Amino acid sequence: MEFIDYYEVLGVEPTADSKAIKTAYRKLGRKYHPDVSKLPDAAENFKRVAQAYEVLHSTEKRAEYDALCEARKRGYNNQNRKSSTNYHTNNSAMGNQDFTDFFNSVFGAAGSRSRQQHRQQPWYEDANQAKGADVEFDWPVMLEDTLADTTKQIEFVIPVYDQQGYQQQVKKSLKVKIPAGARDGERIRLKGQGAPAYGNAPSGDAYLTIKLLPHPLFDVEANNLLLTLPLAPWEAALGTKVEVPTLSGKVQLTIPAYSQAGQRLRVKGKGLVGKLSNGDLIATIKIVMPSSLNENSKTLWAQLADSETFDPRREWSDR
Repeated sequence: MEFIDYYEVLGVEPTADSKAIKTAYRKLGRKYHPDVSKLPDAAENFKRVAQAYEVLHSTEKRAEYDALCEARKRGYNNQNRKSSTNYHTNNSAMGNQDFTDFFNSVFGAAGSRSRQQHRQQPWYEDANQAKGADVEFDWPVMLEDTLADTTKQIEFVIPVYDQQGYQQQVKKSLKVKIPAGARDGERIRLKGQGAPAYGNAPSGDAYLTIKLLPHPLFDVEANNLLLTLPLAPWEAALGTKVEVPTLSGKVQLTIPAYSQAGQRLRVKGKGLVGKLSNGDLIATIKIVMPSSLNENSKTLWAQLADSETFDPRREWSDR
């Protein structure tokens, strides 16, 4: 398959940090999600955006992808120094194959453009099958859509043979119920919705595999949602109340006085829907300093430093 520039897909520079990548993904993900977008090729664009984020938000996957990009760049530099057409063609093919190997290692062999899989037997062999070919495909689902049963208009492609035995790809559209609490990798069987069989044999089945999309704000840990909660130093010291996002809206969270960086605060029942009980939202405190201070603020910080006897490194003195 052709090389895909995931930085270009998200519209960020190769030097972009994780925050910029999340911001770009969130913006484009909402723009192209097939549930809400009316844009042409929205589903295909959304899939590219989701794939780009899955690669670039992971430190390990991004490092591997960057190494692949660097090797590809070196290959192009070599091509500029060589005029052989065969060299150019072979080098490009090798680069695309390297990307194909990387792509399959991340998304699996089913991660091709159509995301469809079916048997490749000739049509006359299919005539002896008990039923038509099964079809498998992934479908992207937002975390928000797992909170309750939802019905989605699903489109996928099935292989159909004409009377001459030539295969055609036919688009099929169905309304499918996605159950509450659906998890990544969960398969839904759509009986009889696969490829038609030759003659009077029954059609195959279609298998939809849930692909939970990475969320720009939350990480998933079992049924719990993990959220990084930025606090100003004075909010952590004095305590406060802040609004925090959940999958179903904002809730108010009380921050106790003297809160520490890394401290985890729990909001019961605001995680993912579970079979026995809902998970929780777990907010981990991150102390964030302002990027700049005015003169009045500097004076107040200096007064605090002069009046406070607290030493965060006191335990070092015992060593």
